[in-house]
Amino acid sequence: MASTYTANSGVEKIGAGEQAGAWGTTTNNNLDILDRAINGVGAITLSGTTHTLTTSDGSLSDGGFKVLVLGGSPSGTNTVTISPNDQDKVYIVQNGTNQTATFTQGSGANVSVVAGSKKIIYADGAGSGAAIVDVTNALDISTLTIAGSAITSTGAELNLMDGGTSRGTTAVADGDGIVTNDGGTMRQTNVQTFSTYFNQNLVEAKTALNVSGTVTVTPSGATSVYQPLVVASGSQTVRVAVTNLVAGQYVIIDKTTTANSMTIDWTNNSAVTSSGITLGSSAELGIGIFNGAGFSFTETVKF
Repeated sequence: MASTYTANSGVEKIGAGEQAGAWGTTTNNNLDILDRAINGVGAITLSGTTHTLTTSDGSLSDGGFKVLVLGGSPSGTNTVTISPNDQDKVYIVQNGTNQTATFTQGSGANVSVVAGSKKIIYADGAGSGAAIVDVTNALDISTLTIAGSAITSTGAELNLMDGGTSRGTTAVADGDGIVTNDGGTMRQTNVQTFSTYFNQNLVEAKTALNVSGTVTVTPSGATSVYQPLVVASGSQTVRVAVTNLVAGQYVIIDKTTTANSMTIDWTNNSAVTSSGITLGSSAELGIGIFNGAGFSFTETVKF
C-alpha cells in the first residue's frame, strides 16, 4: 500500500511494506516537518501584490511554519493565499513590510495584518469556501503591561477616556486628578493646579503706569485686563486696544490718584472708534465689558 499524508501538515504515513531500507530518511523528514509545524519561524518574502503560502505533502515548505515573519517590498496590499484550501492552519504573523498583508484561503472571510503589526490567525480548511479567523480580534487581556508598567484601568475607564458619553455627578474636591494633554504627552495633575492656572490667566494684572500724554493699554490675546494708572497732571487720555479681545472680556482701568482727570477711549488696529468716558479728579474705576464690537463702560467711585 502506498504512503498517505496527514491532513494538515503533510506528514508522510508510510504504507505497509513500503520503503524498505528508507524508513530512517522518511522518518527524519517527517520529524523536521513536525518540528517546523510546532515551533518553526519562517521568513516569508513578499513582492508585488500576491503570494501563495503552500504546504506540500511529504516535504518541508513555507506553509508549514508556525510563525510567519513577513518581509520584502510588496508594491501594495499583498494577498497571501494559503494553499491547499482544505488544510487547517494556525499562524502567528508578524508583518515587517510597509504594506498590509491580507490572508485568504477560500471565498470565506479574510484577515488583514497591517504593516508593522502582529496577529494570531487560523484557516478553517473548508475547501473553496474556506475562511480565515483573527484570533486576536477580540483578545481579552486581564493584565496588560506596556514598557514595564502595568495598565490597571478597567475597560469602562478606557472607554471613558476614548470619548464615552456616560457622565456622573461626582463632586470635584481638592486632590482630584485631571488628565491633560501636555504637548502630546498625556499627564495627570490635580484640580488645584488647574484652578491656579485659570485664576492667573483669567485677568492680566498689568504694572501701574504714569500717564502723561496719551497711553495705550493692550490686553493679551483673549484675556481680561486690570490696569492701574497714575495721572501725573492735567487731563490725560488712555486708549484701550480691543484687537485681542473677544466678547465677554472686560477691562478695568483703575485711576489710583485723587487729582487730575482722564478720558478712556477704545481703539481697533490703532483707529480710535469711541471717545469712551471721562473719569474726574477722584480716584475711580472705569470698567469696560467688550461685546464683540465695542465697550459699555460703567464708572464707579473707588473708596
